[in-house]
Amino acid sequence: MLPMLDHILAPLARLLVARGVVFSDLVERLKGHYVQAATEQSEGKTTDSRLSVMTGLQRRDIARLRAFEHKQPKPNPLTRLVALWQSLPEYSSDGAPKLLPRTGDAPSFESLARTVRQDVHPRAMLDALFASGTVKLSQDSVELVQTAYVPLAGSEEQLDYLAANVGDHLAAAADNVLAPHPPHFERAAHYTGLSEAQIKGLQSRYDAAQMALLEEIAQDAERLKAQAPAGAAQRFRAGGYFFSSTENANEGPTND
Repeated sequence: MLPMLDHILAPLARLLVARGVVFSDLVERLKGHYVQAATEQSEGKTTDSRLSVMTGLQRRDIARLRAFEHKQPKPNPLTRLVALWQSLPEYSSDGAPKLLPRTGDAPSFESLARTVRQDVHPRAMLDALFASGTVKLSQDSVELVQTAYVPLAGSEEQLDYLAANVGDHLAAAADNVLAPHPPHFERAAHYTGLSEAQIKGLQSRYDAAQMALLEEIAQDAERLKAQAPAGAAQRFRAGGYFFSSTENANEGPTND
C-alpha cells in the first residue's frame, strides 16, 4: 500500500517543506494520529501492548501519546458572513446580496458582522474581506463581489481552509474504502491528451456550474439551519476541485 500513498505524500511534503515544518515534527504528530486511529479501531480493551502491535510504536511512546488531541480547524466567521449576506432576507433579494451601508442598524455591514461574531470588531472583518477581494468599498457602502470568501494566498487562514477541505475529502475517501458500502459521494472525471486551451474551456464550464450548485446548496442549508431542532449537531461539507497538469500524456482517456 505504501507506494500508492506517493500521490498523497508528494504534495503534502511540498507544502510542509515550503512552510518550514521539519520531518521530526511531522513524525511526532503522525504518531499521535496512529495511536488515536488504533484506539478507535481496537476491539475490546485497548492496552498499551495491543496498541503497540497495531501501530508498530514502542509502548513508552504509546503511554505518552494516549493524551494526543486531534484539533479540528476553527470555522471561519468570514465564510459564515458571506453566506448570510446572500441568504438572509434583510441582506439579500432572491439570493442576490444587497449593497450595505458600512455602519448603522440592520441591514448594514456592521450589523451583519455582529450577527456572526460579537467578539471581533466589524472593521477587522471588513478589512479582511476587502484584502481578499471579496468586497468592494465605496464612500459609505460595501458591495459583495465574490460569492465565497477565499483567504489570501499563504495565510494561516488559507492553511486552515486547506486542512478542513482536504481533511474532509480524505476522510470521505477513507470511509468509502473501509466501509462495506461506500457512504459518501465521491466522483471525478479525468482525461489525458488534451490541449491547454481545451482544458481552460472545460475548467471555465466546471467552475461556473460548481459555483452555481454550491450557492444553491448554501442557501438551502441556511434555510434548514434556521428550522433545525435544538441540539442538532450534524455537519456536512460539499465541494469540488479542478486540477490539470502535463503528465501521462500517452495514456488513453479515462473517466470515473
